Order: sequence, then C-alpha cells, then structure tokens
Amino acid sequence: MEGMDVDLDPELMQKFSCLGTTDKDVLISEFQRLLGFQLNPAGCAFFLDMTNWNLQAAIGAYYDFESPNISVPSMSFVKDVTIGEGESIPPDTQFIKTWRIQNSGAEAWPPGVCLKYVGGDQFGHVNMVMVRSLEPQEIADVSVQMCSPSRAGMYQGQWRMCTATGLYYGDVIWVILSVEVGGLLGVTQQLSSFETEFNTQPHRKFLSS
Repeated sequence: MEGMDVDLDPELMQKFSCLGTTDKDVLISEFQRLLGFQLNPAGCAFFLDMTNWNLQAAIGAYYDFESPNISVPSMSFVKDVTIGEGESIPPDTQFIKTWRIQNSGAEAWPPGVCLKYVGGDQFGHVNMVMVRSLEPQEIADVSVQMCSPSRAGMYQGQWRMCTATGLYYGDVIWVILSVEVGGLLGVTQQLSSFETEFNTQPHRKFLSS
C-alpha cells in the first residue's frame, strides 16, 4: 500500500471485520461503498472470496494488487443540461435527463465506457447508457430516458462512469427530482416545441400605413 493515499478509519474497519456476518451481499455492498464505487460487485466478490470474506483483508488486497496497475480515467461533471435545480416534473411523466461531462484527464477514455446507475432512485428501467470515448479535455452531453415517480416529493439518484472492465471513475452524477402535480416540465416542453416551430416559419413583415 506504499504510495497510496488510502484514508480508511481503522476503527471502522475493525468494526466491519468483527461483524462476523455470513451475508455475502452485505459484505459486497460495504466493500463497494468503502471503495467509493470504484469496483463492481463481481470484482468486490473476487477480492472477498480470495481473503475468505474478511472485509479488512479484502480492502488491503485490493490496494496491494490492483491499484498500482490501474490507470483510472478522469471525468468531471460540468452542468445539468435538462432538469436543473428548481425544475419540477408532474408524476408519471417521461422525460430525458441530460448532463454535460468532460474528460478532465490527459489521456483519452478507453473504448466501451458507459454511464451506470449506482444508487438512490432509478427513475425508470434504464440503468446504463454507452458513452463514446472522449479525448482529453473533450466535453460531451449524455442523456438518459427516465420516468418520474407516481407520488409527489423529492427524489434523488446517483450515476457514475464505468469502464468495460467494471472500474468506476470520475465525479458522482446526481439526479435530483422534484415531483409535483402541475409541474412545469410539460409546459416548458410545449413552449420549447412551439418556439422551435415558430422560428422555422417565414417571418412576415407588417408595414404601418
């Protein structure tokens, strides 16, 4: 673990190692959370199985054997393109959530990367969208088809970029949704559609007499 900046609370790790739980799903979930979703569940299970399902030993094995060989891509969240802060959506409404992201690193992303749902509310059945490989400092918009919940309230979900080998990287991307009866999404979409149609029509000039 030399050279690694690993900030894990020893007391917390001791508590987990003393849990004595045989629930492998719990251990996988905790392992994934402690790594900041850097590894998919299958990868977590590999290290836990290798260390006889000892959480503390598995964390050490991951940093000892994996991290020196990993070149982690970089990704920065730029802004919400659609459904920004303060926008409300009616219940049971289809919508497209779009984020703007950037490859903030010095190397191009590897092929086969995707944006994956990792926690919170999912807003529909889509849990992954493929993303093209971005060049260094390149910016792109990523969209996911979603559907608002049937009940009014505040909801939130988290998404992360993921390599083809299951390595999560970059900023956590949030969906924060305000669901309200009479929400403005439908109205704003209609206005946007009308404005687009209007702007494509020939403009008439009215001459005053």
